[in-house]
Amino acid sequence: MKKLKFDKARYRDKAKARKEKNNLTFSLAFIVYIAFIATFALSALALMIFANTGIVDKNEGQIDASQAIMYMSLFIIVVGGIFSYVISRLALKPINKLINKINDLASGDFASRLIPNELIGRIPCFRDLTDTFNKLANELQNTELLRSDFINNFSHEFKTPIVSIYGFAKLLKKGNLTEDEREQYLSAIEEESMRLSAMATNVLNLTKIENTSLLYDLTEYNVSEQIRSCILLLENKWSKKNIDFNLDFDEYTVKANEELLKQVFINLLDNAIKFSLDNGTIDIFARCENDVFEFSITNYGYEISKEAQSKIFNKFYQGDESHSSMGNGIGLAIVKRIMDLHGGTIEVKSENKTVCFTLFLPI
Repeated sequence: MKKLKFDKARYRDKAKARKEKNNLTFSLAFIVYIAFIATFALSALALMIFANTGIVDKNEGQIDASQAIMYMSLFIIVVGGIFSYVISRLALKPINKLINKINDLASGDFASRLIPNELIGRIPCFRDLTDTFNKLANELQNTELLRSDFINNFSHEFKTPIVSIYGFAKLLKKGNLTEDEREQYLSAIEEESMRLSAMATNVLNLTKIENTSLLYDLTEYNVSEQIRSCILLLENKWSKKNIDFNLDFDEYTVKANEELLKQVFINLLDNAIKFSLDNGTIDIFARCENDVFEFSITNYGYEISKEAQSKIFNKFYQGDESHSSMGNGIGLAIVKRIMDLHGGTIEVKSENKTVCFTLFLPI
């Protein structure tokens, strides 16, 4: 049987949710309690007033019980009803506002927000409720924007190679081509077909990873050997560009999902090779410090703008807006998701015609 890792962050979130729920319960119970005490106090005060003004008869200093019960009951019914109505309106007002905002979200208005202190801001649980709702609405709005961008970019990325294949196939069908032209068109069709295949594979991998919330099959293995193996797997790509590697790391062991981490190194290496100049160099550095495995890969010749750096891990985002370079903008999104699953982080830094990706993996 596999042993699941205890998720402290998840436990804290659940504990916080239970605490907020209890706070809301106590707040509403306190309001009802105050209404009850106020009604009782007013009833007792009214009874004293009735006794002193002669409305209720006294017999040797004692108030007639039947009259006292009758007048007090009537007073409680009238005053208690009015007081309870006012208190309940006050207590339910923020709930009604919250329900209206939730209905706005349900109808597709993801810009709907609760104004701070709108839900009786002096009560802590309602302040927390406002913050939680606004975070939820913000996440839904961002998800909607990402979904829209995902559809637009995917349609473009998927359509481009299909149009190319169709065009070259049409030219081949016409005939009257030289052998060189025929070979060129067939190579283009092969290249675009591989691009479609890679895109489909990456989308399936991304979908699978995004639907994963817990990591299984964690093993201890030599990550340094894995990095070297990944470099050899991409030999065809870097040998064509005559790229040299400058490796600076010792032998390190990590506990992780070996297959997923392999995807991380393959994607980062593939990117570095793709955007390196011919006859260039790629620097790879790794070390373990304070129970964290640090890995960085640097290529030379290109630079990523500050704006692009903030979007580079988004699905289907490509810094090359002309989409002239091979790629579909999924690889780095996969890398980011895998690092999140491992509790790690990845950073990008680009300056002086260099691009450096650095990942930090807790071990």
